[in-house]
Amino acid sequence: MSENQQEKARRLRALHAAPGIFVIPNAWDGGSAGILAGLGFKALATSSGACAATLGRVDGKVTRDEALAHARTIVAATDCPVAADLEKGFGDSPEVVAQTIRLAAGAGLVGGSIEDARGEGNALYDIGHATERVAAAAEAARALPFPFTLTARAENFIRGNPDLDDTIRRLQAFEGAGADVLFAPGLPDLGAVRAVCAAVSKPVNFMVGIRGKSFTIADLAAAGVKRISLATSLYRAAMSGLLEAAREVRDEGTFEYVEGAMTTAELNRFLQT
Repeated sequence: MSENQQEKARRLRALHAAPGIFVIPNAWDGGSAGILAGLGFKALATSSGACAATLGRVDGKVTRDEALAHARTIVAATDCPVAADLEKGFGDSPEVVAQTIRLAAGAGLVGGSIEDARGEGNALYDIGHATERVAAAAEAARALPFPFTLTARAENFIRGNPDLDDTIRRLQAFEGAGADVLFAPGLPDLGAVRAVCAAVSKPVNFMVGIRGKSFTIADLAAAGVKRISLATSLYRAAMSGLLEAAREVRDEGTFEYVEGAMTTAELNRFLQT
């Protein structure tokens, strides 16, 4: 561990402890990381879905080694603290999850999330096993020489089990097991967001982009959210621009998209030399 990683870890913790709400956008390569850091975002996250897409795959089809290599690229691109989407920890057992946390730290990450979905269809781990996995991740995180920020995810609403009471029970169990941040992707409305935030004492992350519409930062702050992540939404926005430009070339035989694109000089201003 370098002093730089220690400092990044402290900065990420400070963002969670400071008053107000903050956005932790999800980068997918060094260039996107540079742009987001250049715009003033104070911390970055990876996205398992965006990582998979950069390899031409769907979410959940990336190995742990591939995910950590992807994270290293983003860590190296800026001085921002980076937290990773570590999916289910790349294994079922608490021991594998703990190992994943240690390897994530070795890749330069200062935070990461572990979810309670098995990765096979919509199946969830039972609450007891899911909590054991979070506890193992928390123990591994606490053993590191810097404050690794562990996020625990309750996946009910995106895995075919939209049960708010069960979601809250899981998040409360994960909080008790040592998670630093709690996260239930896919919450359907601000009432559900408020209920989750009121039921736990640790910071709550809200994910933008799971559903077709979302809420404002002000709405989420008023509901009690501390941190907002953007999932694959920025990557999909970038790919939407690619799709529109490529269709223009294919269908119209024109290149008007160039007029609205940033110049190479503008792009280079965001990148490390």
